Amino acid sequence: MDAEDPPPGRPWAGFGRELRVWRRRAGLTQGQLGLRVGYHYSVISKLESGLREPPMGLPARLDTLLGSGGALVALAEPGDGRRPAGAPSDPTLFPVLPAVEGAEALAAPGVPVWPTRLPYAGFACPQHGAAGCAVAGPHDVLPALARLIHGGPAALPDRPVPDLVHGLTALLPGYTRAAVEQVSTEVVTSIERILHLLVAWAETVDRAGRSPLPLLRLAAQYAQLAARLRMQRGQSVVGMAWVAHGLRWAGAGDDAVARATLFSDFCTLTRLDRDPASSLAYARALGAVDRQRGWMSTLSHLYQARAYGLGGDAAECRRQVLLARRRLDRLDDRDAAEAPWLTGDAGVVRAESSIGGALRDLAAHTGDRAEARRAVHATARSLAHLPARMRPSYLLLTVRLADAHACAGEPDAAVAVLAPVAEEAAGSGRTTIRHELRGLRARLARGWPDLPEARELAERTRVAGE
Repeated sequence: MDAEDPPPGRPWAGFGRELRVWRRRAGLTQGQLGLRVGYHYSVISKLESGLREPPMGLPARLDTLLGSGGALVALAEPGDGRRPAGAPSDPTLFPVLPAVEGAEALAAPGVPVWPTRLPYAGFACPQHGAAGCAVAGPHDVLPALARLIHGGPAALPDRPVPDLVHGLTALLPGYTRAAVEQVSTEVVTSIERILHLLVAWAETVDRAGRSPLPLLRLAAQYAQLAARLRMQRGQSVVGMAWVAHGLRWAGAGDDAVARATLFSDFCTLTRLDRDPASSLAYARALGAVDRQRGWMSTLSHLYQARAYGLGGDAAECRRQVLLARRRLDRLDDRDAAEAPWLTGDAGVVRAESSIGGALRDLAAHTGDRAEARRAVHATARSLAHLPARMRPSYLLLTVRLADAHACAGEPDAAVAVLAPVAEEAAGSGRTTIRHELRGLRARLARGWPDLPEARELAERTRVAGE
């Protein structure tokens, strides 16, 4: 027997042996496989050692990824596959969650968005998918959710109630829009309150012997919003926790869309930590979620360009920019349905802002002013297509445009671009904007220490505590 094989006495020994065989045939390390399915390598190690039960939904995804033809599902679900009520199928799906701040009340998003049917704006019902379903009005849904929140565990139904699932899905477009339009990040309190409700409800349903997957799919999408807003507050540890939980829930629910977007958040978090190697790994994992989905490939190329730009690899950065632009032009109807924010004007904003950031980072690393001028062009194009209501993005891209001018050796242009919004950008409190401001101030101070306008702008954009 191979010394690495799990001892036969362990209940999951057979599954572990089979998983190791198929992983090695695919030429993957435990870490690489973990990245592709959204789990830490230590989980893959424990599975192969027969030390733990496979999480719900994971064997099917492993079969698809490794081409094992259902062998892993067959080993993970012996007999009729039924589970006694009261026994959680996978306790790791119901972890300790980050605490919720603030008052107990659930606040509506504060923006006028409430779909009457799903799918809507890329959000599909986790129970009915593309088939579609009607949604009750907010005057019915919000009070019912408030009663569940205040009623505690005893008030939670032992099955996913369709009207409430539809209503929770209908809230997502509004909270998403609030996250990108409002400079304030206070909406995160309500988002996290819903997350706590969803996970507790999913556990209740699971203990009753029913499938909690619709609720976990919803939780994955809410986790992404919570992670982004926590990141904007500078709370990267909590943001990472939400992304990790979201990936686990998306994996259990076989939700490729949520997994891809959550990997994109890992790219951003690691890039803010100035870790291009990790950012690149997550960008590649994003592209591997489903290579047939064009929008995932496009995002993967954009995030790879950013990672290569941060690391100073000019040739690969340029290549990934070219691949992203080509892939963006070939998106199909399914891409438009799943990722409408990557089509039309919204797609131009998303792609050109990422390309501008990648080229600016590359210029800052290499000193190449030609790349900086390309960054100016891409960022200006993104700004030209940006809706006026997206104020946080406007502030971020304005700072980036000024920084690209500075990298191009044009301090006067940098000052002229940023001066009208300098105080607003500095006071926004958003981590990504403050990150851009720090880079711009450093470049102005190094390149033009004696230029009065540059010194004045640096003072106007200084954030308290920095």
